[in-house]
Amino acid sequence: MTIHIGAEPGQIAETVLMPGDPYRARWAAETFLEGAQLVNEVRGMLGFTGTWRGHRVTIQGSGMGMPSLSIYANELIRDYGAKTLIRIGSCGAMQKAVGVRDIVLAMTSSTISTPSRGIFRELNFAPAADFGLLSAAHGAARARGLPVHVGGIYSSDVFYDERPDLNEQMTRHGVLAVEMEAAELYILAARYGVRALAVLTVSDHLLTHESLPSSEREKSFGDMVEIALEAAFS
Repeated sequence: MTIHIGAEPGQIAETVLMPGDPYRARWAAETFLEGAQLVNEVRGMLGFTGTWRGHRVTIQGSGMGMPSLSIYANELIRDYGAKTLIRIGSCGAMQKAVGVRDIVLAMTSSTISTPSRGIFRELNFAPAADFGLLSAAHGAARARGLPVHVGGIYSSDVFYDERPDLNEQMTRHGVLAVEMEAAELYILAARYGVRALAVLTVSDHLLTHESLPSSEREKSFGDMVEIALEAAFS
């Protein structure tokens, strides 16, 4: 048991899926895991452990933004022995070729700042995904016939962005999408020597202003969860 996670020793699996929304964690656990049990509800950040095709899996909410994810990822790795952490979440597309409902696999994640920035000082550390997870997730998406994009994303500190100049430069340099957590997850994975990946569903588009209707989100997010699970155990 830690400050932010109330699970007892042994209740957290070595493989953890991390949606930002705790209610999405509950939905994913009830939909995809067998025998899912609630193992954390501290501060309402729900976590569940069950099995998928015989493999133990924990699905733990991480909250919104890098500071919140950093708390949970640190404790999951350091105190509970998590070895594989996969963020499952939504993102906003920044390229015309990336469509709403598409899957984005974050090979790298650029950012202005993360909770770990103080460690690196003058160094611009380049956080990257685990290649084995990335390759397996790409294969799983292709096998399902899903549109999938692999490349760099942007992890933002803010949701209500007021930097159109920065967005323009990121689009110009091929950044696929924006979200708020992956960069810090990748940095922590590098620090602790564990595996990490962000599997993202495009829910809206910064260029076209298209948005995924709420009635269609569950099916699209379901594809993302299954890709993450197949990648973790391939």
